[in-house]
Amino acid sequence: MSDFFRAIALLLALLNPFLVVVYLLDVIQTLDRKAFRSVLIRAVLIAGAVFGCFALAGDAIFSGIVQAEFASFQIFGGIVFLLIGLQFVFRGPTAIEILRGESKYLAGAIAMPVLIGPGTLSASVIVGKQLPPLAACGAIVLALTISVAVIILLKSIHDHVRTTNADLIQRYIEIAGRITALYVGTVSIEMIMLGLRSWLQKF
Repeated sequence: MSDFFRAIALLLALLNPFLVVVYLLDVIQTLDRKAFRSVLIRAVLIAGAVFGCFALAGDAIFSGIVQAEFASFQIFGGIVFLLIGLQFVFRGPTAIEILRGESKYLAGAIAMPVLIGPGTLSASVIVGKQLPPLAACGAIVLALTISVAVIILLKSIHDHVRTTNADLIQRYIEIAGRITALYVGTVSIEMIMLGLRSWLQKF
């Protein structure tokens, strides 16, 4: 049971809804509550399906289909994550708008790269190794449910506070943006180091 809760905590740390709100700031500001909820739920369903596949067949996907080591994915994913972190340092939250692309593909664009990223995919593989298949899928579903509930709650708070105190929202965005850059950069370096360590152990 402790492994189950540790798995949920790991996924929640990477699906951090307080930072995801910063990623989705332009979407939160332009969509009403109902439209935002609909788009977010579709994005979470896409992410859940991908996480489930990687949890159940992560090693098989890399060794059989991709024909590459999981360490290679960690290194490449870490580099991508590092570039995103650097974009946040120099551009702020607008960096994620460039990565998401056209708004007509919003659900898929939110799913990737906001929810489906190198960190969350790596975590899904790890959860799949640590837990039985049903428990692994349950941990993923529970983590995603908690994340989406918190994001929707934060959207409601944003809509309420924005009309009365826009300066407070702006301060939160600036602080959270800097924290995001530090967090993403740290995770990316850790992923690269883990990948290199796994790769070097083969020699």
